[in-house]
Amino acid sequence: MLTVVLPNLSGSEAINLTKKICSTLSSLGADYYLTEEASDKLGIKNTVGIDYQTALSSCDAVIAVGGDGSIIHAAKEAINYSKPVLGINAGRLAFMAGLESDEIELLSRLINKDYKIDSRFMLKMTIYDADGNETSDYALNECFITNEEKQRMSAINIALNGNIFNSYLCDGIILATPTGSTAYSLSAGGPVVDPLLESILFTPVCPHSLVGRSIIFRPDDVLTVFSAEGVNLYCSNDGGKPFFIGNNSKVVVSRADCTADFIRIKSDNFIDILYKKLAQRR
Repeated sequence: MLTVVLPNLSGSEAINLTKKICSTLSSLGADYYLTEEASDKLGIKNTVGIDYQTALSSCDAVIAVGGDGSIIHAAKEAINYSKPVLGINAGRLAFMAGLESDEIELLSRLINKDYKIDSRFMLKMTIYDADGNETSDYALNECFITNEEKQRMSAINIALNGNIFNSYLCDGIILATPTGSTAYSLSAGGPVVDPLLESILFTPVCPHSLVGRSIIFRPDDVLTVFSAEGVNLYCSNDGGKPFFIGNNSKVVVSRADCTADFIRIKSDNFIDILYKKLAQRR
């Protein structure tokens, strides 16, 4: 079995954990691929001498080591090659992690293909500018839309399937997947949704209203967002680099044409994970 190991190289905990993972994979007779940067940083040689794209296209699974941010980054890489991802937590909460740092011995189940695949719903974000140009990107957790002057609120229009249903005076809006319901959306007061359900979660951030509540839309609904006052907006997907949205532009958010596949080795359900993780924050 060949795995591509993608660690977060910025933290000592993830680096030390990755060394244990590679050692365990070798003891199980499994080949693994590390990027040149990771190999140099860890002082570990690859067990296969191929390039990154070849490794991703021919591997059986991708192992992401870090927190949710690292797992999301790895998942977006893996989606392009239709590969499943196993997240191993070397961060804090890591809702998307399939294993914790003290469960490395369970990698034997990965090698023996004793696991299930959870396919996660994703969003596609498309920006249409005033000249008719299109820019698209995908989100596994959420699309966050705000104005360029973050110290002031914006009036933001929301249309559902082509019909405007409200204008929100707020700091921004979050359009999240069920996977992202435990991330930024939750911090903004949004609901927690089982990640295996398919839906689009809308949550305004700090709305200047007594009735600015979250709404859950159907998975095939199409939401269009644009400024109600002719100002520039920005959209960031999964905390990545913001996309500029000019004052005559709009953002269309809909179901993506792909899913992120996560490896589930353990038998604990979403509620078990939810309470275990959030108990750390009580």
